[in-house]
Parts: sequence; structure tokens; C-alpha cells
Amino acid sequence: MTAFPLVPGAAVVTGGGSGLGRGIALALAAGGAPVAVVDLLPEGGKETVDLIQGQGGKATFVEADVSRWADVDRAFTAAVQALGPLGIAVNAAGILDGYASAAELSPEVWERVIGIDLSGVFYSCKRALAELLPRGAGRIVNMASVAGLIGGGGGAAYVAAKHGVVGLTRQLAVTYADRGVTINAINPGPILTGLRAHSARILGAGAPPMRGIGGDEAAIRA
Repeated sequence: MTAFPLVPGAAVVTGGGSGLGRGIALALAAGGAPVAVVDLLPEGGKETVDLIQGQGGKATFVEADVSRWADVDRAFTAAVQALGPLGIAVNAAGILDGYASAAELSPEVWERVIGIDLSGVFYSCKRALAELLPRGAGRIVNMASVAGLIGGGGGAAYVAAKHGVVGLTRQLAVTYADRGVTINAINPGPILTGLRAHSARILGAGAPPMRGIGGDEAAIRA
């Protein structure tokens, strides 16, 4: 992965234990940022840290469920304590809903997908802003989806969550444009990563079946 210019400071990457989150964490580290890898699943998060450290970078792992405000608050506190002032937060944690329609989707899966894919982004943005606004500089990048721009590309919960991420990002970008904090969303199409298996592990045996697709470097570089 080619390194790219960064704002000064540490990086926090939620969902950094696999897929696009891992690729983004590696790219940020290659650009010289110390990286806090935040993930619900320790094995993947620690593996990302090992990969970064193996390439000469600095990284730490924080286990957290981004659907819980207390976990997100604790994760950012731990990241800043370990790595120094925050420069960029990338919110890449997310799960799928198996392309389930509203009629097929259980309330439990709805709540879990919305909790991670939308509430988790809000919590991370809120906590990142608490670090960045006093500095008057920094970046927040939210991983949305093409499903956040159209009616397809996912099931009812996933599409609703990603539309929410797009709307939240627009509101935050306008609100804080004059405060030195740049806030953007990336809307990739279907990417071939471990997200489907990762989603199944989090949602459990009752999760709807997943469908397939294609390569992740372009989305990481975006």
C-alpha cells in the first residue's frame, strides 16, 4: 500500500481488525501515523497491530464494541494515552444484514446493525470531535456505502444505516467546516473482504445468508 500525506497526530481506526479497516490502518501507518486499532474481535485487531509493528510502525489495540458509547469513549481515551494527540479518526467498523428485507429481518438484527453501522459512527465522531476541536485541526472519515446513496446494495437495516451515515457526515461537515476539522464519507460499492464472515460471527447463527463480490485497494486509497 502506498503511503499518503497525513495531518499530524495519531490515528484511530474502528473496525481495524479486518477488511477495509485493516487496509486503512496499514496505509495510515505506512504514512507515518501511530495507529490505534479498535475492534470487537481481539484476534483480528492484534493481528493488524502485529502487521504494523512488523513494518516498523507504531500501533496499539483496543477492544471495543462501537455500538456502546462507554466502549467508544474508553477506546479514544486509551488511544490518546498510548499514542498522543489525535489527528484522524476513520470509522470503518460495520456489519451486514444478509440483504434481508424488512419482512425477513428480525428486530434483533436490525438493532445490532443500526447500533454498529450508524450509532457507532456517531459515537466515534462525537468522541473524535472532543479531541480535535480544541486543537482546531484534524480529519474524520466515515466509511459509508453506495447503499447509502440508493435503495439497493443491501438489506433494510444496512441501507438505512448507511443513509444515516451519509446524512450524519453531511451535517457534521457543514457544522464544523469553520473549526478546522474536515469530515468526509467514502461510499464504496461491494468489496471482497472478510466482512461477510465477520458479520456472521457478530450476529450469530440466526443471521440471514450473505451474497458475494470485488477488490479493496481503491476504496482504501480513497
